[in-house]
Amino acid sequence: MTGMGVEVGAQAARSRALAVLRIRSRALAVALLPAAVAVVLLAGGATGHLTGAGWSVTRWIVTVFAAVVLLCATGIALVVARARPAMSPTVPISEECAPDLYRLVRDLADRLDVPAPSAMALTPDCDSWLEDRTHPSHGGSPSPGTGNAPGTGNGSLSAVRASIPGLRNGRPGRRAGTGEPAGPGEPHRPGRQGAQEAPVLVIGSPFLWWMRVGELRAVLAPVVAGTGPSAHPDIAAARRFVRGLDAAVAETAAPGRGLLSRTALTGAGWVARLLLRSCREHAAEMERGVAAAAAERAQAVDYGLRIVAQEQVGLAYAGWDRLLTRVALPAWRMGRWPSRLDAGVVAALTELSRRDRLAEGFASRLGERPACDLLEEPGLVDEATSLLAARLFHGGPTEPGPDWAPVNWQDYPEEVVDRKWRTDAARLHRVLDALGVRHPVDPAMAISVPGGPTLARVMDHLTIRTTAIDASDATAVTDATAVTDATDATNDANATNSADTGSGSDIRDRYADPEADPDAGPNSERAAVLAAGLSAELAREEAAAPTGAPALGAEEAQGPDRVLWGDGTLPLFPLQPPRTGRELLTDHVTAMVCCTAMDTAGATPGLDWLDGPALLVDGVRTADLAPRVLALVEDGDPDPLREWLRRLDIRPEKPVRLV
Repeated sequence: MTGMGVEVGAQAARSRALAVLRIRSRALAVALLPAAVAVVLLAGGATGHLTGAGWSVTRWIVTVFAAVVLLCATGIALVVARARPAMSPTVPISEECAPDLYRLVRDLADRLDVPAPSAMALTPDCDSWLEDRTHPSHGGSPSPGTGNAPGTGNGSLSAVRASIPGLRNGRPGRRAGTGEPAGPGEPHRPGRQGAQEAPVLVIGSPFLWWMRVGELRAVLAPVVAGTGPSAHPDIAAARRFVRGLDAAVAETAAPGRGLLSRTALTGAGWVARLLLRSCREHAAEMERGVAAAAAERAQAVDYGLRIVAQEQVGLAYAGWDRLLTRVALPAWRMGRWPSRLDAGVVAALTELSRRDRLAEGFASRLGERPACDLLEEPGLVDEATSLLAARLFHGGPTEPGPDWAPVNWQDYPEEVVDRKWRTDAARLHRVLDALGVRHPVDPAMAISVPGGPTLARVMDHLTIRTTAIDASDATAVTDATAVTDATDATNDANATNSADTGSGSDIRDRYADPEADPDAGPNSERAAVLAAGLSAELAREEAAAPTGAPALGAEEAQGPDRVLWGDGTLPLFPLQPPRTGRELLTDHVTAMVCCTAMDTAGATPGLDWLDGPALLVDGVRTADLAPRVLALVEDGDPDPLREWLRRLDIRPEKPVRLV
């Protein structure tokens, strides 16, 4: 039954591939039809059969029209042929770097009776696929990541390899399509023109670190089985045609061209889109047939283990997502990139299993051989994929530097967490200074007490004052009210921190209207003005950052991080949507509280594998700070936070150290 299912899926894929090729043939026939008619008319005139003034005029018209059509068809064919299909940014893995991994995949291909992949590469994502990199515009069959396609040029993967000694370009090459090392003195040659090579196997790097060897083999079995249909000449030709059309559409839509070039490419793009729409359904059905045939063929390999492995795929994805958004993203925004992200996946999922008890057999499972042991230098490969992950999901320079340096997990609390909190606290006080917010009032002296950056200043500004007071505090409260009124007047005049932030009065009108924000608390107006100032300050820091480098301290720019990389724009996959002003303010107040705790109560920065930066008091993570900060920011109620500070002996009136 398995063989019958494989044959049915393969036959369906081949029939759809032939349908795609028929569309290509029809397009060619339409382009040649005027030329064929012109040849018939010219031949008739030369032999004396089609004579007369009418036939002579018809001949010239048809001949000119045929020449124009042939010229346009040639131009369109050149655009399609020269367009470079997009290739996924990956880290190439040569056989010298992972002989055991190559051996495992070859054995798997032998068991499946399909061609082995021509090469392997790693992607910083929880997915695996086959990718054909033999398009003629790539110069034959380059090794993974060595082509000049968008996202894989010299500004990306070559820089990754250059920065990792074990993955430099100077590694010995392989004979094209064999995976064997090139002989002494034998240069690395691309595949022969017209020869069909097996595609490149792209593996998700988190799988290598989290999965065991048997689980990885079971997960890769359906993927490797796809090399069988890929070797069929009709399917390969249909895929090349569709990829060429898709690349031509992208090429003709690229901006920055002259008027003449843009006009010429508009017609080519229209024809390419027309052909692409014509073969879209056939191409989709062809790929479904290929996937069905590969899945049926892989049924005979580790079927029972594949069920367990698929559960580990879901866990790896969950841990990878938490690690990127909670742990890696704060470091990237501070100009640091964790150099062992894949190893962090193991720590995050181990912590997840310990915290939520997702599986009972985790301890015994982790005793088995991990798939990363199939690599000769897993640390170097992890560093390369970690840098590529930072480039894909955040952006930044192509190589490590003073403002874009790797950080180990042991140094993460000191170099990232502590610096992040102090940078946020410094930004918060700069905005308070710009808004004219004074230091808190001493009730005993009824005057504003000057001092350094303190948490008391922030709490006093965000606190909603009540009308119930003692007679002894009347003078102090009167002075505090005057300070608040002066602050509000200053806010109206100075809240124009950026063009798109709006004036203080506009912000007041927006947040004072209950219909504009029905969930806004009583402190929303003052919090909105402060949040607007923080947003403007972040925007200025982002604008002042050098091109291609993350802004130091620009931890929460409003909008995706945007830097140019090669022919495209990064990040390709921004991790989070823009943060709201209230979220920004909450993060900055939390950072101020953490700085005060570290400087006055001996607390230390820490790393939680699932939640990112954490405050440790006596070595124990504090988990009850967030609701107290929200009560202050949203409701203007400082009592829960003050009670928390008293309990931990934290002095909010003491100045803290900022960056």
